[in-house]
Amino acid sequence: MPKETRTGLYQGIIEKDDNGNYFCGPYLLDYQIVETYYKVGDRVSLKTIIKNTSRKSMEAYPQKSVKFSYATESHDHD
Repeated sequence: MPKETRTGLYQGIIEKDDNGNYFCGPYLLDYQIVETYYKVGDRVSLKTIIKNTSRKSMEAYPQKSVKFSYATESHDHD
């Protein structure tokens, strides 16, 4: 697991797959949180990454994040 930086563990853009799952890079995002506070195309910083235990999506997304926020700066090269 990558070391947490000041800006989070991973940054990327929220996307939505054909099954309706929200994801950021290789990580599944909590559906309800995205629906309530974000939209596709928002840049977010993932603060936690945990094992995905959902049988519906664990094959496509073995890890997920339930704690993330808007990204304020890029750390693509960290």
